Amino acid sequence: MFENERKQAYEAAAELCGKAGLQKGQIFVVGCSSSEICGDRIGSNSNIDAAEAVFDGIYTALCERGVYLAAQCCEHLNRAIVIEREAVRDADIVNVVPQPKAGGSFATTAYRRFADPVVLEEIRADAGIDIGDTLIGMHLKKVAVPVRLQHNAIGAAHVTAARVRPKFIGGQRAVYDDDLK
Repeated sequence: MFENERKQAYEAAAELCGKAGLQKGQIFVVGCSSSEICGDRIGSNSNIDAAEAVFDGIYTALCERGVYLAAQCCEHLNRAIVIEREAVRDADIVNVVPQPKAGGSFATTAYRRFADPVVLEEIRADAGIDIGDTLIGMHLKKVAVPVRLQHNAIGAAHVTAARVRPKFIGGQRAVYDDDLK
């Protein structure tokens, strides 16, 4: 069940890792609506089976590259993040355990499957995918750059992707009105 979605998730994650040039130890954030994967409105029909299949695909692609998965919870947990403790050793941990209807099925699956999961209020990830328009932007480092994926759907859900780049600081001197006189 949901084998096609598992494959689609693997392909999307692997494609973004390649396009973003992710390295071992970097963080990949995922926002995922299992409802949207199944063709329902976001937040209306959480599906643990769909979430588990998508988690398996993404997690496999990331583990092959040594990249950490950060799973974004739904709005009921203020889009908190589930991640392995070793990825964020000095982070401020919050005291919550996601559930399918309070945190979302994808974040619940991550919490159950990680070896030593913790939940954070926020993170600054290096790249990520948004499955079903869940808005992961708040968890990306500045400056986020959209990435067009060939694999841009998982089930019935639309997939968007982003990577980050360093900020451009300095450069050519700004020109002011007074300089033109």
